[in-house]
Amino acid sequence: MEKREELQEQADKLKGIRASLGLTRKAFSEYIGIPLRNLEEWEAGRRKMPEYLLRMLICHVKINQYLEKNGMKEEIEKKVFDEQE
Repeated sequence: MEKREELQEQADKLKGIRASLGLTRKAFSEYIGIPLRNLEEWEAGRRKMPEYLLRMLICHVKINQYLEKNGMKEEIEKKVFDEQE
């Protein structure tokens, strides 16, 4: 696969993740804790994001969707955040 095609495929996946959450670019960048400029560059296909980050984002979104669907998200978040303190 050519570099341009690879960048576009990655950009499309990232846009899909953001769209599935219903977030603007600004809100999504704050949600995942990355600079807005990086997100804009990745979504435009001008820069390649680290592949591990894309995999982690996909995993994070799928886990959160599963937890929400099964009514477990608040319980799990409470346990995780309470244990971190």
